[in-house]
Amino acid sequence: MAVTGRFVLLVAFGVAPVVVAGFSGAEAAWFALLGWLALSVGLGAIDLSLAASPRRVVLERDLPPRVRLGESVVSTLSIANTGERMLRATVRDGWEPSAGVDGANRSSVVVPAGERRSIRLRLQPRRRGDRRAEHVAIRAAGPLGLWSRQATLSSPGLLRVLPPFHSRVHLPARLTRLRELDGRTPLLVRGQGTEFDSILEYVRGDDVRSIDWRATARHVDPGARGSAKLMVRTWRPERDRRIVIVADTSRTAAARIADEPRLDTAWESTLLLSALATHAGDRVDFLAWDRRARARVTGASGPHLLARLVDAMADVEAELIEADWTGLPAQIRRITSRRALVVLLTAADAPGSARGLLSVLPQLAARHTVIVASVLDPDTVADAARRDGVDDLYLAAASERSNLDGERVAAAIRRSGAHTVSAAPRELPPALADRYLDLKASGLL
Repeated sequence: MAVTGRFVLLVAFGVAPVVVAGFSGAEAAWFALLGWLALSVGLGAIDLSLAASPRRVVLERDLPPRVRLGESVVSTLSIANTGERMLRATVRDGWEPSAGVDGANRSSVVVPAGERRSIRLRLQPRRRGDRRAEHVAIRAAGPLGLWSRQATLSSPGLLRVLPPFHSRVHLPARLTRLRELDGRTPLLVRGQGTEFDSILEYVRGDDVRSIDWRATARHVDPGARGSAKLMVRTWRPERDRRIVIVADTSRTAAARIADEPRLDTAWESTLLLSALATHAGDRVDFLAWDRRARARVTGASGPHLLARLVDAMADVEAELIEADWTGLPAQIRRITSRRALVVLLTAADAPGSARGLLSVLPQLAARHTVIVASVLDPDTVADAARRDGVDDLYLAAASERSNLDGERVAAAIRRSGAHTVSAAPRELPPALADRYLDLKASGLL
């Protein structure tokens, strides 16, 4: 049972003048006060007895199963009144705060007996992962609106919030370059690939190292005094190569850089590189790793790859533990025994946190082509350039030390035989895609 504001006003309407008269010395006023309170309670009890039972309500929820972070969806809650009385109710849907309910989460509804009404609620989630609603609170008022019956009914709802994939805006430009590498457009990027395509006649601009002298000899014209057409081999990037993307989910991934966690930047890089590699005909495997495998996607290809990736990434958050890189080579061997491009998305800005990674890089680089991608902090770079005061000088010195440590780590990574990619958070996804295309163009992939 719940008391409404109308009941409070009703009691105040009669109590105020009676109390004033009581202080003036009229003893009968206090008896009048008791009578008014009894009358108010009696009206409230009658009103409560005429209110519809909230427990004779059947709830149905219509909700999209998935939404990208930053987008909004509409949750529809259907209320069916199976009782014999008119339902005048206030309904509160129990979504957790991170679901991002738009406006006040209370709706008034009037449902005649045997009928159904719907309540639409707009949600704009503020966090990745599963956003849930377990219960719905219904407060049914009587005809006078004095007292209400209240019940909490179970109506589970689940909305999975996926990574936003903002970097998809860079995909068309990278796909255009990929088509140039593959010769799918009239503009052909000439160069040595990894898979033989065909033998064509030499034209100006072709690499002379690609001349096939045996094929040239077979095209000698005896009637033209031994003159021959120069023939060259054309190449195309090899298909069905393996790419293993490893995202670091340890404590360093929780750091916010440019108002975005490192982990979210890793998701953006993974999605862009996976979409590009899928169009190139390569196979992509994904592993989220700290001390154990937090998420794994293997064996997916084509349009199913991105769907499985965003679903696996949705509820993964950074753990406040150190990464155990010694177990990574075994995990990669479980994924593939072939030579692959291994992309490590981690923080490489301090020797202390990167010591474990540096110890396993030579082992990985001996079997695979390895890229280590790391995010730079633009605020740190900006602080290093400011030297106006003592405090700024101190910050600049600390920032320069951090930058120096990052350069030392990058140099150690290069000595191990791996490649490095470092950029600001908004620039890392396209930078990583460009490095992938460079490797295909150079024949290293």
